[in-house]
Amino acid sequence: MSWAGPEDIFLSTSLASYLDKKLLVLLRDGVKLLGVLRSFDQFANVVLEGACERVIVGDLYCDIPLGLYVIRGENVVLIGELDLEREELPAHMICVSVAEIRRVSAMFKTNLDKFTVLHTSRGIIISSYVMFLDASAFVAV
Repeated sequence: MSWAGPEDIFLSTSLASYLDKKLLVLLRDGVKLLGVLRSFDQFANVVLEGACERVIVGDLYCDIPLGLYVIRGENVVLIGELDLEREELPAHMICVSVAEIRRVSAMFKTNLDKFTVLHTSRGIIISSYVMFLDASAFVAV
């Protein structure tokens, strides 16, 4: 059995072990970014190369290319390494164009706002997680 030295402990609590690896970064506003970590600092500001924003609405998804992306550390909620050996998404997910995902996302937001107003006016508490089932149907979970 080997013991971890001080340098091993430092790397386990730092982003240094993630350099040059493909990561998923979740931001405070719910945006999911994918890219290769190229740099970071003590404030968790990170630089992603080849970054793309993954937008998921129901069974539809789209990766919107962003290029080189700098993220302010205070907006980062979670950083995780992606396993390149596994599929990133379930088989039932359908890749669509940027225009299509924006159209569906806008429709989802509009219907969600109507759904929220309708049910909060009736005194029904709605969970913060809502599952998209169809363009016109929503189910609170």
